[in-house]
Amino acid sequence: MTQTSENVTWLTQEAYNQLKAELEYLSGPARTEIAAKIAAAREEGDLRENGGYHAAKEEQGKQELRVRQLTQLLENAKVGEAPAADGVVAPGMVVTIAFDGDEDDTVTFLLASREYASSDIETYSPQSPLGSGVNGKKVGEDAQYELPNGKLASVKILKARPYTA
Repeated sequence: MTQTSENVTWLTQEAYNQLKAELEYLSGPARTEIAAKIAAAREEGDLRENGGYHAAKEEQGKQELRVRQLTQLLENAKVGEAPAADGVVAPGMVVTIAFDGDEDDTVTFLLASREYASSDIETYSPQSPLGSGVNGKKVGEDAQYELPNGKLASVKILKARPYTA
């Protein structure tokens, strides 16, 4: 669930299967559906002023971009085990932090590749400032990361557990 500098993406088997299923859908049934939408819109007449046609072509472009992203991601994927539940922050874990030691000001997020982002939980990349700051830290430890303005922020690791979809 993380990318390394070697352009390898580590995924759990579950994440790999989910992304592969999305690719198969987008490469098969979804392509057929969008082609039918484009053909139906084309039959409506003048393409210069045909909003349905242009919307379908834009949707097709976005879909093909996602197919290319998923293809590249899966070609470079290495499937591994989910991280251990040993309290050490690692990609594939749900992490709860407190800002500046204030245990009432907490955030919980998934430390993972953006490709595995879910609407259920906010996702931070291990390469992000916060992600790289907490990666490898243990529960109870403090971590620092650089803010966009160049200042350092401090957080305390409260919890770290493997992500389960």
